[in-house]
Amino acid sequence: MPNCFALSVLRRRSQTRMANYTAADVKKLREETDAPMMECKAALDEADGDFARAKEILREKGKAAAAKRADRSTGAGVVAFAQRDGVTSGVVFECETDFVARNPEFVELAEQAAKAGLDGDGQFAEIGQQATAKFRENSKVTKHVVLNGNVLTYVHHDKTKGAAVIVEGEAGDAVRKVAIQAVAFPPEVLSKDELSQEKLNAEIETETQRAINEGKDEKIARNIATGRVNKEFIKRVVLLEQPFYTDPSKSVSQYLAEEAKGSKVTGFAYLAVGQGS
Repeated sequence: MPNCFALSVLRRRSQTRMANYTAADVKKLREETDAPMMECKAALDEADGDFARAKEILREKGKAAAAKRADRSTGAGVVAFAQRDGVTSGVVFECETDFVARNPEFVELAEQAAKAGLDGDGQFAEIGQQATAKFRENSKVTKHVVLNGNVLTYVHHDKTKGAAVIVEGEAGDAVRKVAIQAVAFPPEVLSKDELSQEKLNAEIETETQRAINEGKDEKIARNIATGRVNKEFIKRVVLLEQPFYTDPSKSVSQYLAEEAKGSKVTGFAYLAVGQGS
């Protein structure tokens, strides 16, 4: 037989604990923490209605949840940029699934991370913990870039990739298209002089062997290889040498000379989900 007196005491204790907070408190805690409703209620129970303590309990649980999921791979996410006073911050904010990555609240946290990046990366871990606690997926900033000066940005419509270009001179729509170019055909460097001779030599050796395998004499093969490196490799990996996406008969540098006179692209950054740090 159950002890009726003990049950009565437990009921009174439960009622007393419930009296320490209201449904409005639960709602407010959810709004301020983004934690699920039942977890907010449990935190207020544990804190005996102390709102500040309940927030701390949820924050600690969020850290624990993030730690448990830290080893899970992140194959989805979004790119976001933020700008202030001549400084541009860009982040890749990743999670585990496209379902979460498409959530507007996840995108909002990515944008929050980009803004935080204007002052350094000190808030990245906390923002990642917030996302992990809310969506129950490992979430984190996997890449962060900071660019100074006049910068134009572009993020692809699916938000999985984006680019920023640094400009000297007028930064109009014509120059912004160079950021679109960098997203469409991700380059390795801005100009030819940034390619090391070691890298060029390695490409020439690879192309020489390719020509030999095609049946060419070694001397002829090397000439073919040099031509291929100049016509194919450099035009693939050097942004200013790439065929421009709206008119492949022109290079990006030729396009800028014609459409953005007086403007010069001096640097760029390319960000993409799955790119790593």
